[in-house]
Amino acid sequence: MEIMTAKTAGFCFGVKRAIDIAFQIAKGKRKGIYTLGPIIHNPQVVDKLKEKGIIPIENIKAKKDIQALIIRTHGIPLKLSKEISIKGYEIIDATCPFVKKAQYYAKLLSEEGYQVIILGEKNHPEVKSLMSYVIDNAIVTNGKLPLPKLRSRVGIVVQTTQTLDVLKKVLSEAIVHAKEIKVYNTICNSTALRLKETENMANKVDVMFVVGGKNSANTTQLTKLCKSLSVPTHHIETSSEIRKEWIEKAKKIGITAGASTPKWIIKEVEKRIRYIGG
Repeated sequence: MEIMTAKTAGFCFGVKRAIDIAFQIAKGKRKGIYTLGPIIHNPQVVDKLKEKGIIPIENIKAKKDIQALIIRTHGIPLKLSKEISIKGYEIIDATCPFVKKAQYYAKLLSEEGYQVIILGEKNHPEVKSLMSYVIDNAIVTNGKLPLPKLRSRVGIVVQTTQTLDVLKKVLSEAIVHAKEIKVYNTICNSTALRLKETENMANKVDVMFVVGGKNSANTTQLTKLCKSLSVPTHHIETSSEIRKEWIEKAKKIGITAGASTPKWIIKEVEKRIRYIGG
């Protein structure tokens, strides 16, 4: 049995930066440190931070002992950011720099008078943060449904984990209606490389394992990609989910992982597959 693990599997730059910030703060054993929502979309990492006293909360009214708030990698809505500042809490900003750039462009397009289209998943925290930087209501699309009627001047900004193919699709729709289109391609390069490597690997193996949080957008995206290539694919969070029957007939096994998946979880998956496979 041969096991292939993607070189791009695991933490991207923005996630690694956020986790390094959080664990460094945890070393100080300060009280009243919280993250606004899970800092990344990986339950195992979030649990490790909980053990060290850094707890995720969804509402700043949920706790009375807040001393400092760590802003998640996906960023937060502008209104919430202003509310935190008024409260006087210490803000530790772990927002991914690429998300920050997308926020800046969403604001810029809005101020320049463009009708802003945000390509992404409407309920994803990153997209919610992007929406808050637009003066008028932004149009949010994931590329699955046709765009509504557009104005003559349109500006497009993209959730960092979207794909170039979906951006091309949305752009080809928008150009039918708009006279002027301004596009900021804010797709993270790490996402594109991860998808490309995963596609190449999936075409060479008998089974694919995609490791990462079930709530992770880019991990789910990798899973969909592998399944679209008709290779048996299993999206797992930890090695304990692996079943013997999934790999007993496989000669080549591929492993990829989302941007929020730590190396130690990937290593455990490799170890478990080797153990089951003898």
